[in-house]
Amino acid sequence: MEKDYIIRFEEAKDYREVENLIRESFWNVYRPGCSEHYVIHVLRDDPAFVKELDFVMEQNGRLIGQNMFMKTVINADDGRDIPVLTMGPICITPELKRKGYGKALLDYSLEKAAELGFGAVLFEGNIAFYGKSGFEYARKFGIRYHDLPEGADDSFFLCRELIPGYLDKITGVYRTPEGYYVKDEDVEEFDKDFPPKEKLKMPGQIFG
Repeated sequence: MEKDYIIRFEEAKDYREVENLIRESFWNVYRPGCSEHYVIHVLRDDPAFVKELDFVMEQNGRLIGQNMFMKTVINADDGRDIPVLTMGPICITPELKRKGYGKALLDYSLEKAAELGFGAVLFEGNIAFYGKSGFEYARKFGIRYHDLPEGADDSFFLCRELIPGYLDKITGVYRTPEGYYVKDEDVEEFDKDFPPKEKLKMPGQIFG
């Protein structure tokens, strides 16, 4: 892919444009409407938010993508808390999806996370896409997703080591940062500041 974009840090002046970009990208994908634009709005003030890994992708002066990371831990079975990262929301503007921009943004941000010394990234995603950037099923590392019953489908739960061997001899439970859990009524209130969009029930949505 010809490099017709730049990747830079998100700035305060970008916040609303980024929130709108995320809203457009996630609307009606996982649920009727979406909450991801409110999630990033909340997470920017969270102590676990990694400002040094808060990126936007820009093309001809327009924001076309973003990615961000949060610090969290694996509660290891030996009693330790192992510091790791989680990621997202990550998105590319809908009309540019499946053209290589998402992978370019992902690979760049993972490289920067590794440069900062972080050991591993765990998050929920589709192996068909994220596998191309080195993610594997987290179960291969002996890491379990919190609150998931034994034997339940955990194929959504992915992991990539940034430091080879970082998770060697570690088994345990991954914790989603609390900041990702937002209330529906708060999302509704926040969404009133954006242009009206119709919420639709679509095939493949995970949440009602």
